[in-house]
Amino acid sequence: MPKSIQENICEERLFSSIFNKYAKDLHNFLYYKFGEELNPKDKVQEAFVKLWENCAKVTPEKAKSFVFTTANNLMLNEAAHQKVILKYRQTKPKTHTNENPEFLMQENEYRKKLQQALANLTDAQREAFLMNRVEGKRFKEIAELLDISTKAVEKRIYGALEKLKKDIKEL
Repeated sequence: MPKSIQENICEERLFSSIFNKYAKDLHNFLYYKFGEELNPKDKVQEAFVKLWENCAKVTPEKAKSFVFTTANNLMLNEAAHQKVILKYRQTKPKTHTNENPEFLMQENEYRKKLQQALANLTDAQREAFLMNRVEGKRFKEIAELLDISTKAVEKRIYGALEKLKKDIKEL
């Protein structure tokens, strides 16, 4: 049997020798390809951590290829992430609206009425109603969470809707 098949990267001696042999070259490769901004030292460490996590699966002959490919992929992922961050920073939030002041005032008044109407609901009605309408949970899910029957959930939500219609008078 060849010696390499018997050797296992999980042995500290062999892993350490692979690290010492390839770490500097891997760092230089990443540094030259991507520069210092994406932290090539961190990616070298992450690549060797992944090698250690997969040491039983990777043969000593494939170790160099594994760490170089892993580190390169980590850097590519980081570069893509940095592009997303840059794009997000360049988009400015909208500071104005096209609605007229009267509409904005009516919207604000309606929001106040809705908050007051929600406050007037019983705790059970408010809880079931908000779980259904805000969180998007189904009656069965709400029943399981509250440890009540589905009919009880239906009754609570129906009662909440009736009370909200009456309180707001605009639904």
